[in-house]
Amino acid sequence: MAVEPKSASQRATQHTYQDGPAVTRAVGAGRTLAAGMPRLMLEARRVAATVIHGLHGRRRAGPGENFWQYRRFVSGEPAARVDWRRSARDDHLYVRELEWEAAHTVWIWPDRSPSMQFASPLVRDTKLYRALVVALALAEVLVEGGERVGIPGLVRPTGSRNVVDLIAQAIMHDRNERTSLPPNFAPSPLAEVVLLSDLWSEIGEVRRTLTQLSGSGAHGHVVQIVDPAEETFPYWGRIQFVEPEGGGHVTAGRAETWRADYAARIARHRAEIRAETDRLGFSFSIHRTDRPASELLLALHARIGAGTTHSATRWHGPAAPRVAT
Repeated sequence: MAVEPKSASQRATQHTYQDGPAVTRAVGAGRTLAAGMPRLMLEARRVAATVIHGLHGRRRAGPGENFWQYRRFVSGEPAARVDWRRSARDDHLYVRELEWEAAHTVWIWPDRSPSMQFASPLVRDTKLYRALVVALALAEVLVEGGERVGIPGLVRPTGSRNVVDLIAQAIMHDRNERTSLPPNFAPSPLAEVVLLSDLWSEIGEVRRTLTQLSGSGAHGHVVQIVDPAEETFPYWGRIQFVEPEGGGHVTAGRAETWRADYAARIARHRAEIRAETDRLGFSFSIHRTDRPASELLLALHARIGAGTTHSATRWHGPAAPRVAT
């Protein structure tokens, strides 16, 4: 049985556990998100606070306006660089160094498409909730470290201390179609892009998006956010699966007989994504919503600013459980 992402694979994972079809639930997604935004923002700030202590921006000496540190004068340097007031307090000459200012822009894309509304009984929150918590927490941590953060097509890069409020307001008032992948835009060569999505789009669409993002020389970090049920396929008996973005559905007489084919198709889809990220020098990781959000936040913060990554040192998240056949 062939299983395709965003069609059959979504039918096989977006099972309606609650009353009403998935499409009906998606209609009120915007209203539900607005109602839950205060809790989401508090959770994002809590997650950011748990990891922000001990983390530092990439500060170093260089051209800028803010004082960085004093260092000993080195023979051969221009005498004009000596800080005579500081040197008068010691037997040595000192140079006053400034902090290098090159605020680095990080674009964060949280997938808000209907498929992200899914949450199985195995977890408390939807994939959308987790993606937004991580996006807001990451924005807070990065701005605290002196970086600028933006949301493609929604929020221009900013280093504002109230970045969480700015992004939350923009998301709540966004009337555009909620697509899985970011719109076409050209990040600067020194920028980085963080993609938080379930990545159940067709592989051709994923390839085109990643190639376009890398076209300017920007670095990227791709995170597939999944519900544990999408990993283990815990379905038995006769079940109707509903595709949340197209309204299609399919009925399985014995759902357990689909498990092996489903697992193989998911593994193939991920292998294709990983091959593309490896080709472009992007990182790729998988994050399950039953894992702590702080785990992903720490991994992303460590990876951002590290430049081109190598697959041998990439963090791929906790291993997915083996699927019984």
